[in-house]
Amino acid sequence: MKAAILVWNASFLFLTTAMYLGTGWSMWLFQFPIAPHLSPDTYYWAFVPQVASATTFFTWMTSLMMLSALIMIWLEWKGGIRWVPIVVLLAVLTATGLTVKFIFPYNNAMSAGIHDQAQLQEILSKWMALNKIRVSLWTIQWASMMWYFGRRTYQALRLTES
Repeated sequence: MKAAILVWNASFLFLTTAMYLGTGWSMWLFQFPIAPHLSPDTYYWAFVPQVASATTFFTWMTSLMMLSALIMIWLEWKGGIRWVPIVVLLAVLTATGLTVKFIFPYNNAMSAGIHDQAQLQEILSKWMALNKIRVSLWTIQWASMMWYFGRRTYQALRLTES
């Protein structure tokens, strides 16, 4: 029973880290490059509705990720890889703090409406810089879970060779 809970929980945590990884790198690769071409008349539909939807969805998902990481810490505590969920939890908490304290104010400014081109570019520049840090944290989360499943798979394969 414990093994089944561990697998399902770790799989869920891996799924959620992958969702953050995909969202973050998609922003970095496809949205950030268009930022210099946006104006006060065009930025809104390129950023605001997507960010608002993502905020709603990821708020719930992040809460479940933290719970999942805590469960994984508990289940892996006596094992040799308890550091994985600890790293994931610390990266989730750091990314959440970064988001709430520094990114949300820029989201709010963009939602409220920006009418000056220089102000828009300044806000977008700072918003993207902070998001690059956040994407790096999301990448650490995913890489930790990838390592976990890679190690578990390697261990299982070695057992079948014996």
